[in-house]
Amino acid sequence: MSPSTSPRFFTEREVARHCTKDSCWVLLGTRVYDVTTFLRMHPGGEALIRSRAGKDLTREMEGPPHRHSENARRWLEQYYIGEVDRESGAEEVQTLRERRKANEGTEEKSADKNNKLQEEDEDSPHKLCSSVDLDKDLVDWRKPLAWQVGHLREKYDAWVHQPVDRPIRLFGNPFMEAATKTSWYWVPVVWLPIVFYLCWHCYTTLAQGTTRLELSSEFSIPIHKYMFPFLFLLGWSLWTFIEYCIHRFVFHMKPPAHNYYLITLHFLLHGQHHKSPFDGSRLVFPPGLASIVVGMFYMTLCKMLPQTLGVSVFVGGLCGYVVYDMIHYYLHYGSPKKGSYLYGLKAYHVKHHFEHQRSGFGITTTFWDHPFNTAIPDEKF
Repeated sequence: MSPSTSPRFFTEREVARHCTKDSCWVLLGTRVYDVTTFLRMHPGGEALIRSRAGKDLTREMEGPPHRHSENARRWLEQYYIGEVDRESGAEEVQTLRERRKANEGTEEKSADKNNKLQEEDEDSPHKLCSSVDLDKDLVDWRKPLAWQVGHLREKYDAWVHQPVDRPIRLFGNPFMEAATKTSWYWVPVVWLPIVFYLCWHCYTTLAQGTTRLELSSEFSIPIHKYMFPFLFLLGWSLWTFIEYCIHRFVFHMKPPAHNYYLITLHFLLHGQHHKSPFDGSRLVFPPGLASIVVGMFYMTLCKMLPQTLGVSVFVGGLCGYVVYDMIHYYLHYGSPKKGSYLYGLKAYHVKHHFEHQRSGFGITTTFWDHPFNTAIPDEKF
């Protein structure tokens, strides 16, 4: 709801009726929020919100067991739709509807997303409720952001870690903009055929019995085909460490406030993802850009190890990368079963976005966060 728009009014009975998957409302005091589109994103799972639909969440927001962060509270404000009139009885529903009509016009069923989107500000780059004030924010959301963020200087770090639920436009040029967006399915489509081919190639080459690991000029060890699964898993494990290092030291570097170019580079690499964590078109790496890192990984391994051994480790790492990108997308848009491994990862990763941006760098596994002391403390939802 736009800050300048008069609030709508609902009775408690009206709010309580919106308790389904297609229309889910909640209360925070007298404030009413339509969280239907947030159900799948909630780190605690969809069922946790649906079980509290139509009810006041004040106690749950404050905790225990989980006190929601300021970013989580700010995020909730994006779904604000009006106020509840606790003094009105059920017989006054029609009167309240007339008041809403006088303020903003008749509202269609919230389950009909298309109609709901049409009611939003047409000047907004997206059609979702947003707490961003287009006239007062530090950047102009009506223009591409890539060339603006560098001017934020010392304000950049705080700004980029205040997430919003709206898509980001990085470039004005349509071709450059399109190159930064990728649908999730392109990752397996591009990389899995390469993984399968290299697995077959390495296994059949090792089966010939000619591959040896030379430890010295006089001593070498034969590498049999049965070693391929271990080499593959070695590569996968190596990828999880690389994943952690890239996320921590590259994606979460803190660019100097005076350096326009490093701030811009950080925003393009990862800052835009923290600013808009549910922009589905930017949750996986475009294959073209990813191929640069993949190529460096391949050349390094092939220089360190004999050709077939290097490729065997590489293909395990490449498969680990594909799994990483798919898990990352699922952690943002999936709804894993409570108690499952992915359920814990989703809660862990969303806490990284909303509350612990300087820790919790593991995506496919939290293993490396523990020896490097960057693990997010356990917390129940």
